[in-house]
Amino acid sequence: MLEKIPLEAFRVFDAAARAMNFSRAGRELNITQAAVSRRIKGLEDHLGATLFTRRGRNLALTPDGERLFQRVRATLEYLEESLEPFRAGTGEIISIAASGSISHLWLGQRLRDFGKESPGISVRLLTTDVHSELASENNDLIIIYSTGEHPRWNLTPLMKEVLVPIASPDYLATRGLDAQALTAVDIAGLDLIDYERANAHWISFRQWFGRIGDPLKGKLPRPRLSFSTYIMAVEAALRGEGIALGSLGLIEEYLQSGALVAIGNDRVESGFGYYLGAPRFRSLSPEAVQLHRFLLRGQQA
Repeated sequence: MLEKIPLEAFRVFDAAARAMNFSRAGRELNITQAAVSRRIKGLEDHLGATLFTRRGRNLALTPDGERLFQRVRATLEYLEESLEPFRAGTGEIISIAASGSISHLWLGQRLRDFGKESPGISVRLLTTDVHSELASENNDLIIIYSTGEHPRWNLTPLMKEVLVPIASPDYLATRGLDAQALTAVDIAGLDLIDYERANAHWISFRQWFGRIGDPLKGKLPRPRLSFSTYIMAVEAALRGEGIALGSLGLIEEYLQSGALVAIGNDRVESGFGYYLGAPRFRSLSPEAVQLHRFLLRGQQA
């Protein structure tokens, strides 16, 4: 059907539906009121549906017209947004991809800070836990969970993954617990908050206890709460619902503010970390280089 309908008819319909007046729609599009009427009539004939009810000078959308208007408006807005990078005087939009956990806990605030420092540069953040989407060469920059090697991306370390049990001060205070005095066996007897492992390299409580020498002899109690994402586990710990595993680099700000407390003296380094990636086989734009340098400020592996 679409090949039989002039695409201009949809622009005319959109203008008429927004203005609810054919004359005003015509002035917006620099065509006559009669031309608007002809195009609307042609569109109605192609669709076999009445789009407007007409009562003198007053217009109203029919139910069919309202449904079409919602779809046409959304389509035109999407097209307008897609054309934004081609406007004269607008810079390139930098695309950066990262997992949900680092986007929420670390990257988001840094992108806001970058926006304040460089307000003329636009950044689009793709948040995904699908590795093929993270490593897609459609992105300008990526942040991935890795050991530091990738065939298509030059990786620079942002932070090592060091995992430690964490809880809110309120959770500990209401139970009279001393965070530093708690042993691994003590921790296992409290309200554990766990999360689903997104891949085989992630460490949850079962792997964590195993890495510190398996003090429970493999008898890990079932977590009181288990979430589908790491972010939700951290948020539950912030609410005082129990003890979660914290990746120190990701939750550094919560530890510094006192919203979360590290528990016990056992730490596990997974051998993985979070790395900032730049394309190996193509050059970055000056704007992307600027963001790359900004994100590396003060970061250590």
